[in-house]
Amino acid sequence: MTEQGVRWTAEQVLALAPDDASRKAGSRLGGAGPWSQIGGSASGSVWGLCKGSGSKPYRTVVDLAGPAYKCSCPSRKFPCKHALGLLLLWSAEGVGEPGEAPDWAAQWLADRVAKAARPAAGAGAPVDEEGARKRAERRAARVGAGVTELEQRLADLVRGGLAGQEQAGYAGWEETAARMVDAQAPGLASRVRELGTIPSCGPGWPARMLEEAALLHLLDRAWLGVAGLPEQLAATVRSRVGLPASGEGEAVRDRWLVLAQYDSVSPDGRLTTRRIWLRGLQGGRPALVLDFGPPGRPPGLSLPVGLVLEAEVRFRPGSAGLRADLGERLSGTVPCARVPAGVSTGAALEAYGAALREDPWLESWPVVLGPVVPIPGELGWQLADAEGTSALPVPLTGAGSRSRSGLWQLAALSGGGPVTVFGECGHRGFTPLTAWQPDSPEPVALF
Repeated sequence: MTEQGVRWTAEQVLALAPDDASRKAGSRLGGAGPWSQIGGSASGSVWGLCKGSGSKPYRTVVDLAGPAYKCSCPSRKFPCKHALGLLLLWSAEGVGEPGEAPDWAAQWLADRVAKAARPAAGAGAPVDEEGARKRAERRAARVGAGVTELEQRLADLVRGGLAGQEQAGYAGWEETAARMVDAQAPGLASRVRELGTIPSCGPGWPARMLEEAALLHLLDRAWLGVAGLPEQLAATVRSRVGLPASGEGEAVRDRWLVLAQYDSVSPDGRLTTRRIWLRGLQGGRPALVLDFGPPGRPPGLSLPVGLVLEAEVRFRPGSAGLRADLGERLSGTVPCARVPAGVSTGAALEAYGAALREDPWLESWPVVLGPVVPIPGELGWQLADAEGTSALPVPLTGAGSRSRSGLWQLAALSGGGPVTVFGECGHRGFTPLTAWQPDSPEPVALF
């Protein structure tokens, strides 16, 4: 399902569910409430006791390398709702520091290790590459069937026109998203859900819906021809569809400045995603670290804006080299002593354009602008270069937009003069997230 040490997303977990009922039941068990004695090991296993209707809690253990599952409940579904709930809890917040498994979990895990070792006892025992290849082919076939179905749905949308989408509601798109989860393509499911929310996003939604439908169509066509794509682009397509990354990414040690941190909630309200933007002070490389929290609970990872930490960051294949996982921290955090260097609005657009060549579905690229002046106007806000030669619009509606209060806060911070601003530069403009006054290293969050 995924490489060791990489936490799964909730959608990757739910893609394992044998049916929709199991998916819903597992989601209800994805909180810490019914669980006790939750733990995990450094080798890649998790376990816990789940309180059920009986007098004894159900013993649930998952070997993440398989994945493989063991539960004392009477369910004949595989995996059962308890295994799904435990995996959702683990994917959202982890299970604490690695520890020793209780006897009931340790015995099952030891039996699996012994069983796996038996074929290797003979000299030159072959690796089951054929079995792995067939499993990959079966999943690719399921994803391909889902892509074909989604293409028909998009064709029906264009044929019927966009005008009726406001009245049609969200239910049809949620059903399509569920079909993509059944096809083991959680990335497509996420994009479908976002597409379904656009008609309720205010003026101009038809143009945005057409844009997003076109990008979804492009992803479908890319998947159908993924075998002929360059390796880096193929890795991006697999990642966007929702397949786990194959192989290990590049590990980079640097002193990382925390540029921004903010949360967003999924359309169904089940998952809180925390986005943390970092930039290496030596190498200058940007990194996006994601963390997740279950309903009603914030994600566990929190890095205050403006602090610097020395750490190893491992970048995942694909996604224009942005997505990363925070590894070993080599020192504590300290405040940054200077304002980060900024670029012009033209250079910001060039950086975003270059990133689009690697990932055509990239919504934005992290950029520090400066010096720029925030300018309100009748047609919306802009961030203009201090020389006044060019400017970037600031979106007020749609994905990634910020409230007007944050923009007025930026204007007050500027006082009509130039400031340095970090944010996300995309096809709709520039979304400011953090700002610095001239000669002041103290950051101001704009949300």
